Amino acid sequence: MAFLVDTQELKPGLVIFRRADVKHKNWYCRVKLPEQDRYKTVSLKTSDIDAARERAFDQDADLRFRIKHDVPIFNRPFSQIAQDYINLQKERVEAGQIAPKRLELVESTVRVNLNRYVGTVQISHIGQDRWLGYPLWRQKTWRERVEAEKETLQKAQAQNGSKPFKARKALRPRISDATIRTEMSIFRAIMTYAANKRFINESQNFKGKLPLDKVRREEFTPEEYRKLHTFARGWIKKARKPAHIATRTVIYNFVLIMCNTGMRPPEAKNLRWRDISIRTDNQGRKFVVLHVRGKGKYRNLVAASNVAEYLDRIRSISKATGSDDFVFTGSSGKRAAMLYKGRVANLLTESGLLLSSSGSRRSTYCFRHTYATFRLSEGVDVYFLAEQMGTSVQMIERHYGHITPVKNAERILQGLPGWEPIAAAPQVRPETGRANAVAVKARAARSKAPKARER
Repeated sequence: MAFLVDTQELKPGLVIFRRADVKHKNWYCRVKLPEQDRYKTVSLKTSDIDAARERAFDQDADLRFRIKHDVPIFNRPFSQIAQDYINLQKERVEAGQIAPKRLELVESTVRVNLNRYVGTVQISHIGQDRWLGYPLWRQKTWRERVEAEKETLQKAQAQNGSKPFKARKALRPRISDATIRTEMSIFRAIMTYAANKRFINESQNFKGKLPLDKVRREEFTPEEYRKLHTFARGWIKKARKPAHIATRTVIYNFVLIMCNTGMRPPEAKNLRWRDISIRTDNQGRKFVVLHVRGKGKYRNLVAASNVAEYLDRIRSISKATGSDDFVFTGSSGKRAAMLYKGRVANLLTESGLLLSSSGSRRSTYCFRHTYATFRLSEGVDVYFLAEQMGTSVQMIERHYGHITPVKNAERILQGLPGWEPIAAAPQVRPETGRANAVAVKARAARSKAPKARER
């Protein structure tokens, strides 16, 4: 390095030097970490060479002690480590390992929330108490923001009097558990990065499950799905202008396609007309094959032939029908960047289905969860469903385990009133087939005969 002057090697891996880019003459030392290509640089705070050498050896001994006893070697504020982590994520985006949206989420979470929470705290001083206290801090600061927004709105109303003015959309009364879980997962990822870089020891890393229950993936019940299906057809008829009719028709068929394929929204967003083909099985039945891509992966999924009809309805309306054009587009023919997020929300709101029975707000992802729920209820094998949906068997079991009791109701309720075991039909063997058949007819005749009244 050009700014290092008067360099002296005290022993292999231990160097003292002065800096040419500062005015003072104090010495520094640089200690190499054993078996690593990393160094720790420390100001020795003295201009005396003999004192500098002695302090350098002290720093070398201190570093070895820290390594032996698993004590953090470096000490930096959380904000600095978080920035190093963000820089790493930028490299991963350039390498195509993660999506740019993921980087944006990490950057905004660190800037808006995590740096406010522990940004100035030394990374080695962040413990489990900070981790467990984050949800309370997050809800508290959110409530403060909501109250500040209310005061601002009241002042604006007082100043304008009777004059109309455009008010900002009101904030929700509390931040969702799903949002806090996402932020805490980023918090933990930064701490894991710090542990890997030895800014903290491994025991300081946050272990165990997140302190909030995982948000259940909300699907439509069969009754709700029928209600949505019926309402959407009337919703289209209520539109007055041709453009509005066309838009609502696309939204309706988009919902049908999503509920009948199990596609992820990003996969639907990337779907082009060339990715769709019609095939026939060995019994002559037609089915749809969709070649989808999302999360950096490609896969094929299959759908019933009715999905081809839904796609044809969209294509007959769309201005983008070339093989390279996207399937789901806006009125201009360009890809729907938000995948009809606002329109779908309007449809769900007007149909009274925006909120699930648990009070959670539904989104376009609920269609994928509905597909999984319906398929499991019909008895589709978990392995095949995982392949179809591009996920793992473990994920299916974790998020849709509540379907199992419904699917296996006959077995679970066996023996209860009204659920007595049904006698199995007698098995017919070649050598005793005739005898079995006669016995069956005899039992049937006896069951039809009138029974004596009980007195």
